[in-house]
Amino acid sequence: MTTQNGAQEKKKLKFLFVSNEALIGDLAWQVKKEGHEVKYYIHEKEQKDVCDGFVEKCEDWKKEVDWADLIVFDDIGFGKEAEELRKQGKLVIGGSIYTDKLELDRQFGQKELESVGVSIIPQWNFTSFDDAAEFIRKNPERYVLKPSGLAQNEKELLFVGQEEDGRDILEMLQRYKKVWGKKIKEFQLQKYISGVEVAVGAFFNGKEFVGPINVNFEHKRMFPGDIGPSTGEMGTSMLFLQNSPIFNSTLAKMKEKLASSGYVGYIDVNCIVNSRGIYPLEFTSRFGYPHISIMMEGVLSEWGQFLYGLAKGEKPEFRTKRAFVVGVVIAVPPFPFRDPEAFRKYSEDASIIFKKPNYEGIHLGDVKLDEGDWKLAGNSGYALVVTGSGTTMEEARKVAYNRVKNILIPNLFYRTDIGKRWVEDRDKLTMWGYL
Repeated sequence: MTTQNGAQEKKKLKFLFVSNEALIGDLAWQVKKEGHEVKYYIHEKEQKDVCDGFVEKCEDWKKEVDWADLIVFDDIGFGKEAEELRKQGKLVIGGSIYTDKLELDRQFGQKELESVGVSIIPQWNFTSFDDAAEFIRKNPERYVLKPSGLAQNEKELLFVGQEEDGRDILEMLQRYKKVWGKKIKEFQLQKYISGVEVAVGAFFNGKEFVGPINVNFEHKRMFPGDIGPSTGEMGTSMLFLQNSPIFNSTLAKMKEKLASSGYVGYIDVNCIVNSRGIYPLEFTSRFGYPHISIMMEGVLSEWGQFLYGLAKGEKPEFRTKRAFVVGVVIAVPPFPFRDPEAFRKYSEDASIIFKKPNYEGIHLGDVKLDEGDWKLAGNSGYALVVTGSGTTMEEARKVAYNRVKNILIPNLFYRTDIGKRWVEDRDKLTMWGYL
């Protein structure tokens, strides 16, 4: 539609966001702020109050399918539903049965990479802790222990061995057998490879990749200096590039397989790179968290129009800043662990106070709006994501952490070193020819 002054009027769209564990609320809020209609469904009972007051909620997403112009699934596990809806002619951002398996089944994901000519790290899959222990005794080396299937979402269970003969992995196998035996049905031992851990990702429209490549560096451990339990992610530094040797050697080779499955959305592969090569570790065939919120800091295009065009199979404009981006996760107890009693004791309904009314770079985690006050919601302790950008990584860090200083939450904690290792990583990647 064109207005009297000749300007192109943007179409107001209806978005239905579907979530198991309240992951996508920040993107839903962003789309709403752009002027679109939004409804948000959360399946998990303990998470249902997340984003209350920020976006409209619904109790049964399937009853809203006909209402929606675009349906956005936030996680793996919805591949079958997404495929069925696409067959019905609905526009969908979300996975496929194939891409769900890429992430859930580590062995399958690695074999698919290998089939398109990508080098992979030697790895062995097990369903028996005793068999894995016997393997290490016969093949003493340094390994990484990775649960497969749904258990891989428990990020604290990933264990990077430190001993060159695998003794520490043997001890962890005994502990996992005793404590996690019923939950971990399958796991992987991967040979330890030293190098820089870096991920590359891009959006896919069902036929081809769209827009610039996102190169990112996750900070997974709980404390500065990469100490403590793995949380999934405590923050990330990133930049957008038009071309990347790492992308060309990994994700780009998956184009035909992704197209055959009808995948539409964002996909990312985490890698270890060194002077000898690029070694993919695992796929994230969905939006990443807090990755999507941090990405927003560096994106100039409107998300609603971009996602709508992507789902239609188009190549919508995706403009990004020529900048470095840093994002910091603000958490409270019991994060990264699930402990409802601890959450009730230390964090439930705690107020989030902003010293100054400045919300720039502030992204929703598990929070709600209660009579104008921001409060913690859900039960995870994953509170906010705070972002900043700049022409240098240090400037982006400064902007992000100045915004963090504006926030008061009882018992909050965060890492103070997100993006700090960039200079060392950049020098290595440049020397090896990857930047």
